[in-house]
Amino acid sequence: MNFFTKPKLNFRLPSKLTKVALSIAFPLSSFVFVPNTLAQLNEQSNRNSDLEEITITSHPLHENGLSQSVDVLHGQELTDALASNLGETLAQLPGVRSASFGAAVGRPVIHGLGGPRVKTTEDGIDSLDVSVTSTDHVVTIEPFIANQITVLKGPSTLLYGSGAIGGVVDVNTGRIPTELNEKAISGRAELRLIDNADTTAGTIRLDGNAGEQFAWHLDAFSKDGDDFDIPGFAESAALRAQEELEEALEGESHEGEEEEEEVFGTLEGSNFDLSGGSIGGSWIGSRGFIGASLSTSDGVYGLIGGHHEEEEEEEEGHDEEEGHDEEGEEEELGRIDFDQTRFDLSAMLLEPIAGLESVSLRLGVNDYEHSEIEGSGEIGTLFTNEAWEARLNATHEAIGGFTGTFGLQLGDREFSAIGEEAFVPPSETQTLGAYWVAEKDFDRFSIELGARIEEVENTQINSSRSFDFSTQSASVGFILPVSEQSSWQALIDYAERAPSIEELFSDGPHLATQTFEIGDTELDIESAVQLSVSWAYETDLFDIHATLYHNDFSDFIYQQNTGEIEDELPVFQYQQDNAEFTGIDIEFGLHLTEVANGDLDLIASFDTVDASFDDNAIGSLPRIPSTRWSTALVWKSTSWRAKLSYSDTSSQFDTATLELPTEGFTDLSAKLEYVFDLNGAAVSTFIHGKNLGDEEQRAHTSFIKDLAPARGRTIEAGLQVNF
Repeated sequence: MNFFTKPKLNFRLPSKLTKVALSIAFPLSSFVFVPNTLAQLNEQSNRNSDLEEITITSHPLHENGLSQSVDVLHGQELTDALASNLGETLAQLPGVRSASFGAAVGRPVIHGLGGPRVKTTEDGIDSLDVSVTSTDHVVTIEPFIANQITVLKGPSTLLYGSGAIGGVVDVNTGRIPTELNEKAISGRAELRLIDNADTTAGTIRLDGNAGEQFAWHLDAFSKDGDDFDIPGFAESAALRAQEELEEALEGESHEGEEEEEEVFGTLEGSNFDLSGGSIGGSWIGSRGFIGASLSTSDGVYGLIGGHHEEEEEEEEGHDEEEGHDEEGEEEELGRIDFDQTRFDLSAMLLEPIAGLESVSLRLGVNDYEHSEIEGSGEIGTLFTNEAWEARLNATHEAIGGFTGTFGLQLGDREFSAIGEEAFVPPSETQTLGAYWVAEKDFDRFSIELGARIEEVENTQINSSRSFDFSTQSASVGFILPVSEQSSWQALIDYAERAPSIEELFSDGPHLATQTFEIGDTELDIESAVQLSVSWAYETDLFDIHATLYHNDFSDFIYQQNTGEIEDELPVFQYQQDNAEFTGIDIEFGLHLTEVANGDLDLIASFDTVDASFDDNAIGSLPRIPSTRWSTALVWKSTSWRAKLSYSDTSSQFDTATLELPTEGFTDLSAKLEYVFDLNGAAVSTFIHGKNLGDEEQRAHTSFIKDLAPARGRTIEAGLQVNF
């Protein structure tokens, strides 16, 4: 019984390329192409045939399985989880949370690690945006156009580089077709209406064939919403109590004024208006394919927390001089206006030379910029990011019994920030990595091996100061099938990460997070040793998947609140200390009974992580998620599906220096869906109630959790058509 989507042990080689080998792509067209070739790369599984077969395109190892913990959102589960940003879409997966910054922005956090330690990729290539620079910057990968989303939980540096020391989120879009469509044209269209903040979201995608050797793809999306409703104050009770205490100690009184300034009922700055689309095509034949896509995305979204308050105070005198009525006007909060254009190229050639099963090439080139606009309408800071990433993979035949993939990965990122919030100077990051991953089957078990070396150069463009880092990573994994229903996986991984430009070069006020950030050019390479053990047991009536992990970091890089004040902002200094992360993820499914001609199932999950510095005097690590458990009843018949979900997130009192604790909360949601056939098209209509208890929910992983709770009670109605 497939209670939750787990990958069937049948993997397909990814199509990933590198710019240095771009010349390989074009000779591919000299071969004679015929359709339906990529099926040659699929291996048949020995797992239960009733499990849904899902291809993992984010990892090249196949055969018996994958020793790394992995979750996949696909089909119904992806539809249920879809939200306004990538982090929120994944936040209900065990071990995954979101570093939210309102409705438009949310970056995934895996096992308590986020930011520059979790890589977000689109079809295997980095998102190439500036989301790692600041928590208020959007991840430009759109979940609404995804075919599936794969989450590699744990170090994934072998294939993806040092920025994946905490994991990878890969969104498979299908924007570059890799096989001919079964139909001449197929597609998906969806419309969602949400009562909270008058939010709408619509998407359409079309896939088809032109002739016998060419496949094409089109997609477009648009979503927008006003400031959303919240069940109480925007500021948390802990923050309001702290402010009252500070005022009392300072002997100040703001009675009558404080209530007027307090935001209640609606979260100001949580509005957004985003859109985008793409066009792609591939030439496909008997020995491979070559294809490309061009995509764009742009939008405007508000900035939460009133972080331009300082500028408003400075302009107050000027406004009064010009006769503005301060009592009758209220300056708007700031907003971000971003624009991105991205080009992707992908190619694969089967059996190029003796000894190689395939060669694949993948390239992504991105031009990104956004303006941070003050409440007055003036541009405060302009961010630009011109970046490319390329990858060349070659899959070899057995060598000493090991079959696997070796490859090269190159990348270049030119980043610039000009204006009031330019806390990171113009910088360039260049990376070059070489890796090998392989596996071998024995009578009773399988073994996976891998290694990577990487060179990273971070350069301050204005000063020409350059900082070079050489990193090494290696892993060994074991897969032990106990029976047809049960298996064990174990992974020992050593990974290194080079400091990012933000951690090295930051020096200035960061108004979005209300901090003054200071980097350290003396930072060393961060390293981690992780041991994870997973167990899976699956029958027709019962499924369970559990993963226990321990991650031992040396020279872990983090931001420490120093307690000092600079430009009226608290100073956060990048520092290094040893740290440990220990946690467990559990998913459980049970078929209960048959009711009203439908199946009734119980699904439950639990995840927790404990993170601490080796030096107890430092305190706890910042923004570590608290323990969470959830349960759901799912009933499904031929045409109807109903789901009732409940989750409980504990309070988090293990806080970093000067970090406020976060109160726990519960969440109750319900969904009812009806599916029917309309002239050969599968039509789904649904209504989904979220946070039905209208509880105040604050994610401890969010930098602005004390200024911005999640949405209050929300009712969502949708229509999806697959044809």
